Amino acid sequence: MTQADEKSIDHRRGTDPAEEEYLARIGERLRLTRARRGMSRKVLSLASGVSERYLAEMERGSGNASLLVVRRLAAAMGIRVSELAAEEADRSVDLHHAIHQLERLASAEISETRAWLSSRFGKPQASGRRRIALIGLRGAGKTTLGRALATSIDVPFVELDREIENASGMEMSEVFAAHGQTGFRRLEFQCLEQVLATYDRCVIATGGSLVTEPRTFDLLLAECFVVWLRASPDQHMARVAAQGDLRPMASSRQAMDDLQAILVARAALYGKADASVDTSDGDVATALERLRASIDAEG
Repeated sequence: MTQADEKSIDHRRGTDPAEEEYLARIGERLRLTRARRGMSRKVLSLASGVSERYLAEMERGSGNASLLVVRRLAAAMGIRVSELAAEEADRSVDLHHAIHQLERLASAEISETRAWLSSRFGKPQASGRRRIALIGLRGAGKTTLGRALATSIDVPFVELDREIENASGMEMSEVFAAHGQTGFRRLEFQCLEQVLATYDRCVIATGGSLVTEPRTFDLLLAECFVVWLRASPDQHMARVAAQGDLRPMASSRQAMDDLQAILVARAALYGKADASVDTSDGDVATALERLRASIDAEG
C-alpha cells in the first residue's frame, strides 16, 4: 500500500460514516472480548505486544487503516472480512452454507436448533448430567460451596484450576506466562475432558473465564448440570481481596469498574447455565441449601 493510499484511507476514515461505524464495531468487540477474558488493557498489551495507547485508540474506533483495506478487498469480492482474514483452514461448502442459514434465524430459533443438534449429535447425557459444575466469577463461592456440596452428596470434588496446575506442573500464573491464552485454553479443555472421563459423578468448580471459550463451555453444558453462582460486585471484590488475589484487576486503579465490566460482559454466557444461585449474603449454609434446592428441582 502506497503512502498516498494510506493518506486517502485515513482521510476517508474521518468522513465516511460506514467506515466510522465499522471501526467502532471492531473497537466495541475488542473491548467486550477483553472484558469477558477479564483482561485489563495493560495485561492485553503485555500479552500481545501492542501498546496500551494503541489499544485505547482501537477501542475508541480509531483502528489501523489496514483494517479498512482488508474490508474494501473483501467487499470487492463479495465476501466477508472474516472469510478473508480467518486463520483456520477454509470451511467446507456445507459448513459455510449452514452458518449462513443459522445467521438468518431468530435468537429463539437458534437456541432451538442448538438443542436439536445436541440431542441428535451430542454425547449421551444420562450419566453426564449427574455431574454438577459450578460457574461464576472469582469470589462467587465455587470452591467453598463446591466442596460443601460434594461432601453433602458424597461425591468427589474437582477444582479444574488445580487439575490444570497438576497437569502442567506449574502454577496458574506460570501457565499463562509460559503458554499464553491459547496454550492455557487448550490445556483447560484437555483437563476437563480427563475429568469427565474419570468421574461419572462429581462436583466441578471451574475457572471464572471458562465460559468465554465456546468449545470448552459447550462440553461442560453437554456433560454437566451447570449452576451459575452469582454475587454482588461488592461481595466479589471483598472475597477476592480476602483471598489476597486481585487478578486481573491488580494493576487497575478502577478495580470495581473493571469487575462490573466483566460481570456485564459475561452475564449472557453465565446465563446459559441450567440454574443460578445468589450467594451475596455470604452465609454458606443458606447458599448450600439454595444450591441443593436448585439441583433437586431438576431431578
